[in-house]
Amino acid sequence: MSYNYITDLLSSSFVYDKRKGRVKKLKHILEEIENKFEMFQVLNKDGEIVNEEYVPDLSDDELKELMRRMVYTRVLDQRSIALNRQGRLGFYAPTAGQEASQIASHFALEKEDYLLPGYRDVPQMIWHGLPLYQAFLFSRGHYHGNVMPEGVNTLHPQIIIGAQYIQAVGVAMGMKLRGKKSVAVTYTGDGGTSEGDFYEGINFAGVYNVPAIFFVQNNGFAISVPREMQTKAKTLAQKAVAAGIEGIQVDGMDPLAVYAVTKHARERALNDEGPMLIETITYRYGPHTMAGDDPRRYRTEDLDNEWEKRDPLIRFRTYLTNKGLWTPEEEEEVIEQAKDDIREAIKQADNYPKQKVTELIEFMFEELPVNLKEQLEEYRRKESN
Repeated sequence: MSYNYITDLLSSSFVYDKRKGRVKKLKHILEEIENKFEMFQVLNKDGEIVNEEYVPDLSDDELKELMRRMVYTRVLDQRSIALNRQGRLGFYAPTAGQEASQIASHFALEKEDYLLPGYRDVPQMIWHGLPLYQAFLFSRGHYHGNVMPEGVNTLHPQIIIGAQYIQAVGVAMGMKLRGKKSVAVTYTGDGGTSEGDFYEGINFAGVYNVPAIFFVQNNGFAISVPREMQTKAKTLAQKAVAAGIEGIQVDGMDPLAVYAVTKHARERALNDEGPMLIETITYRYGPHTMAGDDPRRYRTEDLDNEWEKRDPLIRFRTYLTNKGLWTPEEEEEVIEQAKDDIREAIKQADNYPKQKVTELIEFMFEELPVNLKEQLEEYRRKESN
């Protein structure tokens, strides 16, 4: 058999049938798989229910609370950007546009569930119980921002892209071994799916059938790299197939769809039905981070405008207003409350004792090497003056 024959065979999508001793055409397996991953949606961009069967069973008060948290989080993002520009915050990754993906997914969780967030997922940590002033301290690089209060089940934000997927599997395995009725939940972006840790995490989770939920918040760009330059796969949800776990693509601007899918994933995990990969199709309106990224270099104004028409707050506001559950006055009250909370939290962060160099050195090693012992003594003298 010649080399050219083999090349032609592969390029023509044919396979050799050993039983019949002949070559037959494949049935476009890849296309069949990809076509199964249709985007799940409940509430369209106009605030209309398009999937009545899957409208989540939320009370009026719960719907209003979800809206309140989303509005609050949008204000928090706006104020955090302003504080960063004033030099009062350090590292910050904007979240506007991703409120449905972040807040509605968290709304489906319980206090005992464990979060393993990425650096853009501070809002979920706050709604899980992290005091706002500590979130600001985290942004400033203060160690106290990473010290979780008792009963707040979350790790600090992971900076290494995708590494939280590996950690989530370990936490979920611990829960399973202890017989806990809780799940481990982790988030990454579309760029995170290009990392080895991503596949290692979901593969290990599938093998051991651990209670974990893996979110891929697909906002279209890994910093500045567009989604289509990261992988040829039609969806990111289909990557679950290779790991043998369930996967689904969801409209990440639709809070009802995100909530419904997360609730379903949590129930599956608690019933020992295994982990789930959830791809949320979303968009970040701001830069990747406030550390010098300029989205105008890789995104067009037309693209921004198109996504703003799908804004999660606008569609959910329309839905609740049509149900008679939300008014401009209620929204303004939430906005003012958020501003007041942020002012108080930033004061609390300002008044918290400054981190010392000696503390940083002492945290590094259980037993200090000689050179750091010398530096420790040097800085103790400086700090005592």
